[in-house]
Amino acid sequence: MKKATLLALFFTVVSFSQTNYPQDYFIAPLDIPMQLSGNFGELRPNHFHAGFDFKTNQKEGFNVYATADGYVSRIKVSTAGYGKAIYVSHPNGYTTVYGHLQRYQGKIQDKVIELQYQAQDYEVEAFFKPGEIPVKQGDIIGISGNTGGSEGPHLHYEIRNSKTEKIINPLFFGYKLKDTKKPIVNTLLVYPLDKNSVVNESKRPIALSLSLQEDGTYIAQKVMATGKIGFAISSYDTDDVSYNANGTYKTTLSSNGKDVFGYEFDEMAFDEARYVNALIDYGRYKKMKQRIQRLFMTLPYNWENIKSNVNNGVFDVTPNLTDVKKITVYDYVGNKTEMFVPVAYSSNQAKIPSDVKTTKYFVKAKTDALFEKDNISVYFPANTFYEDFYLNFDVKGNTLYLHEDVVPTHNNFTITFDNINLPDSEKNKSFIAMVVNGKQQYYTTKRDGSTFSCKSKVLGQYTIAKDTVAPKITIAKSIENKWITNQKSITLTISDDFSGVKKIDGYINDKWVLFEYEPKTKKIMHQFVDENLKEGLNKLKVVVADNVGNSTTFETQFNRSQKK
Repeated sequence: MKKATLLALFFTVVSFSQTNYPQDYFIAPLDIPMQLSGNFGELRPNHFHAGFDFKTNQKEGFNVYATADGYVSRIKVSTAGYGKAIYVSHPNGYTTVYGHLQRYQGKIQDKVIELQYQAQDYEVEAFFKPGEIPVKQGDIIGISGNTGGSEGPHLHYEIRNSKTEKIINPLFFGYKLKDTKKPIVNTLLVYPLDKNSVVNESKRPIALSLSLQEDGTYIAQKVMATGKIGFAISSYDTDDVSYNANGTYKTTLSSNGKDVFGYEFDEMAFDEARYVNALIDYGRYKKMKQRIQRLFMTLPYNWENIKSNVNNGVFDVTPNLTDVKKITVYDYVGNKTEMFVPVAYSSNQAKIPSDVKTTKYFVKAKTDALFEKDNISVYFPANTFYEDFYLNFDVKGNTLYLHEDVVPTHNNFTITFDNINLPDSEKNKSFIAMVVNGKQQYYTTKRDGSTFSCKSKVLGQYTIAKDTVAPKITIAKSIENKWITNQKSITLTISDDFSGVKKIDGYINDKWVLFEYEPKTKKIMHQFVDENLKEGLNKLKVVVADNVGNSTTFETQFNRSQKK
């Protein structure tokens, strides 16, 4: 393979990092022009994006290349997450990750199929030692696709520190994009942060207008406040070649010429990705679909990317105070957008009241909490939440009303339904379900006699549900007793409208065969292998089971000639 040409000129990195990363070690994983549909640290649902999403012209089928010499250290096939993924470890101490592949290539594909047949399962994961599956820079290791949690064809690409497993911004390694554009800030908010705070005569967050100055900076509407306040923004970045909105690289908040709060996407611990829900105004996101990035912490949380002073970005506006705060948003190459926010004390009373609703249940984020009513209980371990809040909690019949999904969680909490009165014949088909817009969603449930429990990270309505309907299996065009010698594969459509598909087993002539499963299309597909087939009549059986054990069997037979 000819090394792919990476676009643009060299730019100076704006970074707190002192690490010297190799600039010419990794080539591009694709041989098409580099464009990004997602960059490192971009805000995503429940996580910060952990790498690059390379555009693939809205289609699948491009060769994916090993970006440096190394060995395949891990393979994972999943119907969620990165779908079909390869991890390649390199002798310089880094590991590259390639996700959402359509298929693997060469020896890697052979190994994956071997593992799937050994496990008799489509979803597999395996780790390998140096020398087992070596690769050279430029080797084709896979084909780009749309598997797993992908919402469209692309290649997900990461570079990790092999020892610490921290994910590093790929831009540090010489991947360049022409970028002459400043980040965009489309919203600036100021928040009153305690019951005594007032901002511009409001006890609710207020949007501030921005006025563009001749030098390219912005002056914000003046903040007249008393008490503790904080700021938040909505921002994004573009470059000259990708033509879509991506995440920003670095944001700082300063006061009196000193940075007091900020964050930077240089590297990231994988298990800290969920802190995106602490950074953003989660309630506003769930209600209005706006990701507002908060430049303060009311309770500190342990996201390593934050750099903060002791006040965590919170300002106490007192009499005689007049100040100008500065917010700066950077992209990786140093383009920046600066905003100046004048702040002064005001004793004016609030005309807009607080929208915080008090209840008799108050959750302290740093403390364990147990709430019980009738036969239902909820246990929140310490640090389930990022902030203290008033909880709506009620039980009616066998339904739990547990606030609503406007408060983010970091860790699992436990829901328990005790002494559920069900006939023994129904217990195995019953489970805890979350009710969303009137529709019940299955949760993995542990049952001990008449006690049902589950783990969750989402507040909302829960109830006991049952699923007695088996999955459906259909074929678009019957092959019953037909000759299909030239057909390379067989595809079926499967569906389960409630608890969801758990297991798929296919058999040809009573021997287990692999069916690949793509939940987005509800298709399962088997590539015919000559050694599994007989001359003449062959029998096909497919068994699909859901999460509570309901199963459906599809059987047919077809003719095949093995003569070449």
